[in-house]
Amino acid sequence: MTVDAIRFEPLSTRHLEAVVELVHDPEVRRFTRFPDPPDPGFPARWIARYDAGRADGTLEAVAAVDAHDLFLGVGLAPRIDHDAQEVELGYVVAPEARGRGVARALLTEMTRWSFDEGCALRAELVIDVANVPSQHVAAACGYQLEGVMRSLHVKNGLRADCQLWSRLADD
Repeated sequence: MTVDAIRFEPLSTRHLEAVVELVHDPEVRRFTRFPDPPDPGFPARWIARYDAGRADGTLEAVAAVDAHDLFLGVGLAPRIDHDAQEVELGYVVAPEARGRGVARALLTEMTRWSFDEGCALRAELVIDVANVPSQHVAAACGYQLEGVMRSLHVKNGLRADCQLWSRLADD
């Protein structure tokens, strides 16, 4: 698969089955804010939340699919601050699509969207310090490491340190 074969479309209930599989992947649960374990209704509520956020301009999510309509992952804007002209971005790649440039394509698309359509001047990534592959994606897409936010998230009783990466519209 090449990056050229990836198509982006709004995340919707059409992708529900793939999202159910995605949220049950141990690596996804380890490095995302998804609940661990997710309750059975979580994937549908999560998609509905992004659908509502798209409608009111507070959230955005796209699905990446290949030429055969195979789900590859999602690109997310879980925080959009119109007043500050800032957006937080994220990306989650399906296990079978990892290592093929999908994360980089998702982040490139979401960054483009942020600056061209989302009217952001600053895009941020919050990446777990143990998620080295995601850190490589951030750097490859022109993001700069700003530092480590200590004990930022709690999951299953454990606190995690996260790196803050950013890119500006004029970078």
